[in-house]
Amino acid sequence: MLATSRVRLITAAVASTSAASLSPPLQRPSAAPTSTARVLPNSSMFRQVRQASASSSMSTTMTSATTAPSKYTIEERGALFSPDYRCYFKGPEGYISPWHDIPMYADPAKKTFNMFVEIARWNNAKMEVGVKEPLNPIKQDIKKGVPRFVDHCFPHHGYIWNYGAIPQTWEDPAHIDSDTNAKGDNDPIDVCEIGSKIHTRGSVLEVKILGALAMVDEGETDWKLIAIDVTDPLADKLNDIDDVEKYMPGLLRATVEWFRIYKIPAGKPPNQFAFNGQFKNREYALRVIAETNEFWKILMKKTDSDYALKCCSVEASDHFTEQSVLAEIVAASAEPAPPLPIPASADVWHYVSE
Repeated sequence: MLATSRVRLITAAVASTSAASLSPPLQRPSAAPTSTARVLPNSSMFRQVRQASASSSMSTTMTSATTAPSKYTIEERGALFSPDYRCYFKGPEGYISPWHDIPMYADPAKKTFNMFVEIARWNNAKMEVGVKEPLNPIKQDIKKGVPRFVDHCFPHHGYIWNYGAIPQTWEDPAHIDSDTNAKGDNDPIDVCEIGSKIHTRGSVLEVKILGALAMVDEGETDWKLIAIDVTDPLADKLNDIDDVEKYMPGLLRATVEWFRIYKIPAGKPPNQFAFNGQFKNREYALRVIAETNEFWKILMKKTDSDYALKCCSVEASDHFTEQSVLAEIVAASAEPAPPLPIPASADVWHYVSE
């Protein structure tokens, strides 16, 4: 593990003329009204990747190359890469919260789970679900008034998996985990989807859970689940965490490295891990999910929470909200606008060594 006192950081700007051949660009919307993510072969890791988004005023149906259209759609508001950007979710009956209204289980019998994608692989715009905003849209994290981009740490470019969360879970900040001896991080539980497809922001996937990594970030337990899209060609072969190393050698090691060093360029120390950075197996991960689901159920019973708990399908909750009210929330958000330019600093490659 990197020791804070021994970390040396070298920063190099990647020239745009040469970087294009090495690294995929960040997400940029196109004028197309609807689209899907382009799928890269495994041998084309750094071939150009583009995510074409719908015009912000339109709903985009989430699909993939080998699956039927999802019943969930998104509506983008504001300007991408700006503080007012919001990605709202819709179901068959209207607006929904991805956190509260999408079921945790995709198939309870098979123990497969739903996952909503916040960040597509190879991208570094730090998108996250707005836990304190009505309808919990995906938005870009803001740091010192500026939309945040995660630093590229060589040899990685952006997030190395499709990154998102499991709905109807919550890592309770009042709970001290007996294994990590740290409190929860206040968010739905995170997922790294390791399949070969690149899934667009707002996609809802059915995933198989394979294991978990217990990161301790600034004194908080921040679980990182490892999962695979059930439609991926490797999904039938991957049933537990050991299978990942067998069929995707090096990925778990790269995952630990990525999470350990990604905040160093911003002046923070390396992240730490429980269990000496070893991944826990599927059975353990399923217990963690079940526990965070119970924390979420407790949260939904509260009436004085700082969190945005409005929902449309959890009718037993005191926070059930009519569609007319939810539609007013979206209508009051920023009008659709063209994306802002991506800052040059977002393309800088940082070199971290001991």
